[in-house]
Amino acid sequence: MKFKELDLEDQLLEAIDYMGFEDCTEIQEQAIPKILANKNLIACAQTGTGKTVAFVLPVLNKLAGKEDTNINTLIICPTRELAVQIEQEIQGLSYFVSVSSIAIYGGGSGSDWNEQKEALTQGCDIIVATPGKLLSHLKMGYVKIDQLQHLILDEADKMLDMGFINDLTSIFSYLPEKKQTLLFSATMPPKIKQLAKKICKDPDLISLSISKPAEGVSQYVYLAHDEQKIGVIDHILKEREDYDSIIIFTSTKSNVSNIVRALRKKGYKTSGISSNLEQNEREEVLRKFRARRIRVLVATDVMSRGIDIKEINMVINYACPHDAEDYVHRVGRTARANTKGEAFTLVNEKDLRRIQQIQKLIETEIPRLDLPEELGEGPKWREVNYKKNKKRHYGKKKNFKGKKGGNRSNQNSNKGFGNKSAKN
Repeated sequence: MKFKELDLEDQLLEAIDYMGFEDCTEIQEQAIPKILANKNLIACAQTGTGKTVAFVLPVLNKLAGKEDTNINTLIICPTRELAVQIEQEIQGLSYFVSVSSIAIYGGGSGSDWNEQKEALTQGCDIIVATPGKLLSHLKMGYVKIDQLQHLILDEADKMLDMGFINDLTSIFSYLPEKKQTLLFSATMPPKIKQLAKKICKDPDLISLSISKPAEGVSQYVYLAHDEQKIGVIDHILKEREDYDSIIIFTSTKSNVSNIVRALRKKGYKTSGISSNLEQNEREEVLRKFRARRIRVLVATDVMSRGIDIKEINMVINYACPHDAEDYVHRVGRTARANTKGEAFTLVNEKDLRRIQQIQKLIETEIPRLDLPEELGEGPKWREVNYKKNKKRHYGKKKNFKGKKGGNRSNQNSNKGFGNKSAKN
């Protein structure tokens, strides 16, 4: 479907045409008419399918010609980076429409707080906010949100993974009962379904496939011990000197620093980004990376859905993601908008089970490459029986009892936009 076939205002169609877009992505084609029809919506679609435009465009269409200054739309998302990204998307699409918006997140200065307070007090058409910072303002008692028409949760699964459920529950208590609610999520685990039941009345459902990376991604695995991984990355980078936009994902902030230091010693223009940096420092790193002044960006998992940079040549997973579906999101940073890209995953002995779960999810056996000879031998491939291993693990701790009875080990164990640029 083409955007001009949708029931959109001429100003928005002009903005879309000006940006060079013509065809809707699948999520846009399905979601936009439902949102325009004021339906509550639960939509499940993976990173890179154009979810942001799918909810921003119809909201802007409703706001065209709006004269009052009340807060009309609240968009809640998990990270500062994603809040900035969504707000930038709003600015681009509303170029020919008189709509005001602001991104509200932590890590800024006192002047940022005052600017946010003014928008929340005096009124702003669209608020894009992270849960914690928004709740801080709400508790101060000056936020005018009683006229809210649209509540949108973006990356809802990631917000729950990051422990925001209590903040979200508190925020919901401040909102008017009558509003349109849109929940967008890359995955649909039971906890998301439970949240949806609480906040969405009679929602329409959209569920697109989330289990496979884009067809343009060439995926590979290296079996490597931890001490071999920097050598493997060095080998990959040397063979692709023309690649100027590379992301390395790792699980911990300490690993970010270690990888950056090791690659800088080898002469690569590398920077890291994690919550250890102040907001202005993180934004500066992203600006340099977008401008190709930094060749390699090392990031923690939280960035896998909150970064929007076009034409990323390659993604390297320093270690297997803990969840198989997170692999799809990490790999989804490359080969966007019908382009090509490469994804390498470095797998040690402990990650064999995880890579096999990933292969099961994406229904693809990822090719395994041989290590460079100078690095020696890596781990040997073997099929891992997860259930058998889990049972044996519990057996080892069978005699370790909690204070109130029961096996403590068992207790703990349960614990784009269009075809040109499909943005998240």
